[in-house]
Amino acid sequence: MTHQAARAAARAVWLDIVAALNPAPGDAVPEGCGTLLLLGPREPGFWPVFTASPEYGDGAPHPLDRWSRRVVTALAATLGGAAIFPSDGPPYPPFFRWAVRSGHIWPSPVQLLVHGRAGLMVSFRGAVAVAERIALPGVPPDPPCTGCARPCLEACPVGALTGDGYDVEKCHEYLETQAGADCLSRGCLVRRACPVSQGHGRLQAQAAFHMRAFHP
Repeated sequence: MTHQAARAAARAVWLDIVAALNPAPGDAVPEGCGTLLLLGPREPGFWPVFTASPEYGDGAPHPLDRWSRRVVTALAATLGGAAIFPSDGPPYPPFFRWAVRSGHIWPSPVQLLVHGRAGLMVSFRGAVAVAERIALPGVPPDPPCTGCARPCLEACPVGALTGDGYDVEKCHEYLETQAGADCLSRGCLVRRACPVSQGHGRLQAQAAFHMRAFHP
C-alpha cells in the first residue's frame, strides 16, 4: 500500500490524511503498528456529507463522534488496520504528540496545533494504525507560522488564547456575553484569524456546530 492509495481511500469517505508517521520506540502506538495515519475532515465539502448522515439526523447525542467511529472503523477494515479515536480511554491516545511527531503539524504561537493546509482549523476524526511501514511524503522545511504576522496572538477579545496558553474558563465566560455571540455563530476568532485557516473551507454552520458542542 502507498500513502497515495491510503489517502485516496480516506478521501472517498470524506476524510483526509492530515498527517502520518512511521513510529519510533516511545510513540505509544498500538503494538505492531508500522504506520499511523491521522485523519481529519476532507475539505471543502465535508459538512454537507456529514449533515446528510443518519447520525446527524437521528437526534441522539454526539453525532459527529458516532459518524467518525462508523466511518473510520470501516476505513480501517478497508486498509487492513486498526481504528483509534481521541475518545478511547482513559488513558487517551496521544494525538497531540503524534501530530507533532509527524512533522506536518506544529504547535502554533497560541499553543493550538496548526496544519499546513487547515491552519488552526485542523482536527482529528480518528486514526488508523497499519502494520505496513509506508513511505511517507517529505516533511515541510518550515511551519506555516514562519514569516507570518501571527494575528492569532491578538485575536481573542478577552485574551483567553495567547502565547501563554488557553484560559478555558475565561473563554466560556466570554461566550456567555452578547459580544461572544460572534464566536458562537461563526467560530473562534483566534482560529479564524490564521491566514491558512481562512482558505481551508470550513463552513460557518460547521464552525457553529463545534462551538455549540464546546459551549452548549
